[in-house]
Amino acid sequence: LVSTQQTRFPSVGRSRSRAVLRASVASGTTPEDMTDAQWKDVLTPAQYQVLREKGTEPPGTGEYNKFQPPSGHFKCAACGNPLYSAQAKFDSGCGWPAFDKCYTGSVKTEVDNSWGMRRVEIMCNKCGGHLGHSFNGEGFTETNERHCVNSLSVKYDESEPKLPEAPLM
Repeated sequence: LVSTQQTRFPSVGRSRSRAVLRASVASGTTPEDMTDAQWKDVLTPAQYQVLREKGTEPPGTGEYNKFQPPSGHFKCAACGNPLYSAQAKFDSGCGWPAFDKCYTGSVKTEVDNSWGMRRVEIMCNKCGGHLGHSFNGEGFTETNERHCVNSLSVKYDESEPKLPEAPLM
């Protein structure tokens, strides 16, 4: 788990980090091909631990847990890939931001058998960054799907991309 102190790192050096990401992409390196060293230049230590090492922030500590914007979208904090609309977000009470659908093709899954249980890991389909886990059959929404996402894995953007949305499973 990421400590509460780590989740509160300021965005110091963010312009440098974005410049590193832009330079990497401009040189022909795609987010899928970036090295660990390049990701460490772009992400805060807490983001790196969650997005690249599949960590989890403590429940109830994330910036977006109780944040419910009326519009906009959430994008991957690592590569900027649009993932979820603000309308897909709901309060499940789980301690992490929850979404019931994603932009089509933006999220991929993998079976995760860690911690002695079977879960479905959700990752950014563009850079492979760890977002969290998806759960089905809980009855929270019409899609019957809950994407439990680390706040450190996403960034809120006020714009509204015109992309189709659908449940993942």
